[in-house]
Amino acid sequence: SSGINAEWPLRPGTKDGNVLLHEMQIQHPTASLIARVATAQDDITGDGTTSNVLIIGELLKQAKVYIGDGLHPRVAAEGFDLAKKKALAVLEEMAVEKTSRDDLVNVARTSLRTKVKGQVAELLTEIIVDAVLAIKKPDQPIDLHMVEIMSMEHKTEMDTKLVKGLVMDHGARHPDMPKKVTDAFILTCNVSLEYEKSEVNSGFFYKSAEEREKLVKAERAFTDEKVRQIIELKRQVVGDSDKGFVVINQKGIDPNSLDMLAREGIVGLRRAKRRNMERIVLACGGTAVNSFDDITPESLGHAGLFYEHVLGDDKYSFIEECDNPQSVTILIKGPNKHTITQIKDAVRDGLRAVKNAIDDGRVVAGAGAFEVAIYQALQEFKTEVKGKARLGVEAFAEAMLIIPKCLAQNAGHDAQDCLVRLLQEYKGTDKPVGLDLVSGEAMLPMEAGVFDNYCVKKQLLNSCTVISSNLLIVDEVMRAGMSSLKG
Repeated sequence: SSGINAEWPLRPGTKDGNVLLHEMQIQHPTASLIARVATAQDDITGDGTTSNVLIIGELLKQAKVYIGDGLHPRVAAEGFDLAKKKALAVLEEMAVEKTSRDDLVNVARTSLRTKVKGQVAELLTEIIVDAVLAIKKPDQPIDLHMVEIMSMEHKTEMDTKLVKGLVMDHGARHPDMPKKVTDAFILTCNVSLEYEKSEVNSGFFYKSAEEREKLVKAERAFTDEKVRQIIELKRQVVGDSDKGFVVINQKGIDPNSLDMLAREGIVGLRRAKRRNMERIVLACGGTAVNSFDDITPESLGHAGLFYEHVLGDDKYSFIEECDNPQSVTILIKGPNKHTITQIKDAVRDGLRAVKNAIDDGRVVAGAGAFEVAIYQALQEFKTEVKGKARLGVEAFAEAMLIIPKCLAQNAGHDAQDCLVRLLQEYKGTDKPVGLDLVSGEAMLPMEAGVFDNYCVKKQLLNSCTVISSNLLIVDEVMRAGMSSLKG
């Protein structure tokens, strides 16, 4: 840590490794390289950043012992590479096909438990799995952007909930518009309903004031006509029933147009986000229209409930009770900014974990079981390795144990004790054995439902080995350069 500048950023209270590394000002070149690997890990798989840093640090530490005794770094790196290949083979053997809802819940829970406290993790787990399953389409990659994450600063984090629909962070722009409509038709459009000035700077000269009036009227009529088309459509589909009608527009709606809509009891939202347009169509059905000339009732979506929620100066619009939502919103609540940020990070990682599990179609035993299995496999494997590279394999095996050690420490147990116990237990069975964090005893993660992502572990093994080998070898080159200068 000597090279890490200890001035903490303005964001306390997070356990998300990626966030920590992003926000620390790291000056030491080796340290910043490790931090970059962790960030890459986060971008690719969304989890395993902390493990990444731990394993690289431990690989270098274990190798240093042997290098101090005269082992050449290249040979150590060669040993690492052999060990990595073996470890990946163990990974393939240990991966178990599991994709039921319960399995996904377990994967999400394992990821979230390391980031937020128990009760919150339980709540978020259910929300996240439901969210991913709602947007999942058969035979198509999962687009996590279709899960909107919205935050409201009130109540506690336990009030976080899944909205089967959409939440937007702006409300209707006219005081007379209804605040709540049920059984509503939703029209999503991308049409400007504003009185437009001409784009080019042009001057008009009028013979008389009447002519100017005429021109203004004509320009105004152009916009009014569009609003009239909306109103026509509303009358056509709603008739005399008390169904609601909501217009969500990506461009602006000026006061006059808003007024016309309000008189008809239509809710008008303007300047919606581009992303939300895609989401609304997925959540409510219908199509987004770019011109009102050919709108038909078919292009309308439907929602059971549309209402506005005011929080201080902020307005939120909720579109709920959609028929078959393929886009949902996770509404995060929390008493203050940093709780919300922490939950947001956790939700993001949880979503990625579930998506990874669905994409991989298989999972690996968690709770340090995977690392213990690698350690044992490598202990047997090193007898087959010829020459000094064996020491590299040994270092790699030792380094893997940092994960169960760290889990034990974080849970308040004696790391050495737990490790010995795990290894003894594992010797006796062929099943992966992990650490029960509550009692500090060994347990079977596959039965307890503690799963890790297959792709996260794979990425970990690959990137940690490459980076630590690089650092070992580079270290040597620098030293050679320095000694020749002293001459």
